[in-house]
Amino acid sequence: MKYGVALFPSKTLQDVANSYRMRYDSHYSFIPPHVTLREGFELDEKDLPTIVDQIRSIASEATPFSLEVYKADTFYPQSNVLFFKIREHEMLTFLYNRLHEPPFPKNHDYNFVPHVTIGQDLSQDELFDVLGQLKMKQFHHEELVDRIQLLYQLENGSWTVYETFLLGKEE
Repeated sequence: MKYGVALFPSKTLQDVANSYRMRYDSHYSFIPPHVTLREGFELDEKDLPTIVDQIRSIASEATPFSLEVYKADTFYPQSNVLFFKIREHEMLTFLYNRLHEPPFPKNHDYNFVPHVTIGQDLSQDELFDVLGQLKMKQFHHEELVDRIQLLYQLENGSWTVYETFLLGKEE
């Protein structure tokens, strides 16, 4: 089965992202707006308890942090993906790095760029048209993140939460 790790922002940010995703994101119906911390990886069911324990341990070592969205950007020319860029934060980097160490399988092809996708599979003209419109708007959003989620992919391609992990030591 395919698993991944993400964090889901507040409803406020999800609503803003979805206002673009409904029109510009071909994966809109498969997963809510999120920040990918660990891209999808195949895992045998027997190895799931080890991965769950590892994520629980990583989450306990992390602390809640401020997530700051500050502009729209694109991955062009690598791909025609449009996103809200998230300011780098040491805790985001910590989570990403730890979720790419053993026992997790190696499968990351790109450097970590924290973001919330709002459009993908766009034509080049559409990508630059929407990006141009977004760059004319001031966009800033900040919120506290205190949890991450282990997700699994269903047969229809959609993702659902398997377990949620609170950041920080549990009292």
